[in-house]
Amino acid sequence: MKRTLLLVGGCAVAAIAAYVIINSTSDTPSPSAATPDGAAMVQIQLPPLEGNAAIGQRIFDNACSTCHGTNAVGKEGAGPPLIHVIYEPNHHGDEAFQRAVALGVMSHHWRFGDMPAVAGLTRGDVAMVIDYIRQVQRANGIH
Repeated sequence: MKRTLLLVGGCAVAAIAAYVIINSTSDTPSPSAATPDGAAMVQIQLPPLEGNAAIGQRIFDNACSTCHGTNAVGKEGAGPPLIHVIYEPNHHGDEAFQRAVALGVMSHHWRFGDMPAVAGLTRGDVAMVIDYIRQVQRANGIH
């Protein structure tokens, strides 16, 4: 009886430890409960923008900033920051942005829910938005 109790207790402790480890090392950022909805999620340096990046900023402001915040810094309660290491080119390439806009995307890094497709933007529009995001990312050490 004591042996069985020890075995069950050991398994329970191991299961709890595994749960804690898995949940504490997840790459899923979660919004802070202390930050009010609508607040910027990251602080950035905005570089001077010209050419397609400047046009992309205007498109972003009109089509994306409601959820992703001004200058793509995210918006608590609405959407994640795109000026974040999660969206670096090696993890989310340019085509990932194109597909997210055209088809929407299931939530997988953040807890904001699924992103719907964005109507009215062409691949060219999105390419300019990507130029804008990538330029701001580089200015903030995200390559």
